[in-house]
Amino acid sequence: MMINDTLRKLNEMKLFGMAKGLQEQLSSTMTGPLSFEERLGLLVDQEVTWRENRRLQRLLQLAKLRENACVEDIDYRPGRGLERSEIASLALCNWIQHGHNLIITGPTGGGKTWLACALGNQACRHGLSVNFLRLPLLLEDLAVSHGDGSFRKRLQQLSKVDLLILDDFGMAALNAVGRNDLLEVIECRNGARSTLITSQLPVDRWHDYLSGGNPTVADAILDRLVSGSHRLELRGESMRKQRTKRLANA
Repeated sequence: MMINDTLRKLNEMKLFGMAKGLQEQLSSTMTGPLSFEERLGLLVDQEVTWRENRRLQRLLQLAKLRENACVEDIDYRPGRGLERSEIASLALCNWIQHGHNLIITGPTGGGKTWLACALGNQACRHGLSVNFLRLPLLLEDLAVSHGDGSFRKRLQQLSKVDLLILDDFGMAALNAVGRNDLLEVIECRNGARSTLITSQLPVDRWHDYLSGGNPTVADAILDRLVSGSHRLELRGESMRKQRTKRLANA
């Protein structure tokens, strides 16, 4: 009865990891020879692990990553333009903690989105908040927010995310409103939060895409987004085509 009371109190205090660990100790003969201090240490470790796992699950749910990807599964085959040392450095997430940006470019099917999600997953594992958004859909949502008065609130939400992943940059034409909204998003994060961009367009063609007759806005966006950013340029055959070939030959 005393044990049941202890378990109840642990759950009431939301020490769910310790409660589960105590139940496991009671049903196992392995912990019998351990001292009180050792068993208590195990319970504390289990509580820490439980909380870390819960936080990771919450961060991944909020991130809404498009692909179930992780850095351990990155394909480094020759010709892709990926270096293990560079990815290992990015996987430390120091660039996010310092508010630097990352630009991933390459052809269709080259794995840009998958790689962005792998780095987003890694950021979540480091306890950082992530939000994955397709840029065309984000700009549509921001256009609607002008009408319902929620634009500033949405900008504030975006400004607080440690890593904002904007997928499919350059896929849809920009109008004047979208161009200005993109500048506002980049500006509210500049120097404080990191933005990861994926694009089929080479960076040297971004100014033409962004200008639309207003080179001043294009200059402002590029200065904040590209200056000092990390870059990954993927090359080689489409990963989708390679997967199709492997399945056909299997």
